Amino acid sequence: MKYVFIVAGCLVCFLSTFAQDTPGEIHVLPTKDFKISCNNLDKNWQSAQWVSLQPDREDSRATRVKSLYSETGVYFLFFNQDNKPTSTKKKDFDSLWVEDVAEVFLWPDTSMSVYFEYEISPLNKELVLIIPNFQGRFLGWIPWNYYGKRRIQHCVKIVKDSKGSEGAPGWYAEFFIPYDVLEPMVKEIPKPGSVWRGNFYRADYDDNKTVEWSWKRTQKTFHEYDKFGRLIFD
Repeated sequence: MKYVFIVAGCLVCFLSTFAQDTPGEIHVLPTKDFKISCNNLDKNWQSAQWVSLQPDREDSRATRVKSLYSETGVYFLFFNQDNKPTSTKKKDFDSLWVEDVAEVFLWPDTSMSVYFEYEISPLNKELVLIIPNFQGRFLGWIPWNYYGKRRIQHCVKIVKDSKGSEGAPGWYAEFFIPYDVLEPMVKEIPKPGSVWRGNFYRADYDDNKTVEWSWKRTQKTFHEYDKFGRLIFD
């Protein structure tokens, strides 16, 4: 965040993979609700395809994200390749963007210049913001009554060697964003054919060098929502 998401089954996977090759679009597959724990990543996320983020400078470390949706909310899984995750913030809603972080921006209703931002750190701390953005003038607002069905479920898993399923050290971030916390931006639960706008980011601050990854490249800030990609719900 800068300031100034059997044969028939194989066919679905094939079509999803093909669709995600379309620049600026990803297809979000449906799922039954599951518990966020970072313990069943292979099982829960088998149907979803990885989407790669690109760094803003030369860097060989991978950053990938998966997304799914259910009747109650949207799921996201990041893998951030990293030999030494850098994070010291020990409180939620702290300035997480100044250290290593993964971020999702969601813009469900493009008739209004208000969107949702979620950040998560390697220490499993979160920042949840609603962003009103008026022609580049924007500010983050923390959601009200953030508990119960409105609270985001999240976890982090650190992989310290190359024995993880991604074959490299790094950290996973898995989280579930309920539609309840997105009200009133979400007019109705997504169904096949629904389209949201959104973007995915990662920032890393190792060795006094800042590297930023993004799905859809922005020029000045992560908040250029007119450049967001399309999340198509299948």
